Amino acid sequence: MSVQRVASRYAKSLIDLAVEQNKLDRILEDVEAFKGASENRDFYLLLKSPIINGPKKNQIFKELFSGKFDELTMAFLDITVRKGRETQLVDIFEAFVAQYKTLRKITTVKLTTATQLNEASLAKIKEKLLASDTTDENVEIETAINPALLGGFVLEFDNKLYDASVAHKMQEMKKEFAKNTFTKGA
Repeated sequence: MSVQRVASRYAKSLIDLAVEQNKLDRILEDVEAFKGASENRDFYLLLKSPIINGPKKNQIFKELFSGKFDELTMAFLDITVRKGRETQLVDIFEAFVAQYKTLRKITTVKLTTATQLNEASLAKIKEKLLASDTTDENVEIETAINPALLGGFVLEFDNKLYDASVAHKMQEMKKEFAKNTFTKGA
């Protein structure tokens, strides 16, 4: 079975249990904390290591997370390790976040601009996105800066790209100019 499929199924199980126990937001906090920990190279290598056995990994998880994570999260980590799926925990938790956002009707939008935007501009963009039919009821904006855009912005969400950057407009004009020059000269 593919990693994506396994991750999706395990994430769905954790979401269902969290909803049933009314702990969804608490489990999300644990998932985010675990994902943050997995950005540490040593912790990530521990997860992926075939040399370190499951009981040892479970012991390490208990040392690191017991008292900080909800019992449901700790039980999920334990089961995942016992099933030999700890190498896929990062993928499982990424699938969990994606399913959480779907459940909560949250659209994550990546907004790339040439310079840093102020809060008022971000609020206006968020307002326009919420008013459109293209996003869910809630919008979460992740910002990035790319000076090569020269101006304007690029929006990415739900496998869609809207490029309103100056660099893109200039590229379109250059193509149009080249096309017109070529056809008139022929």
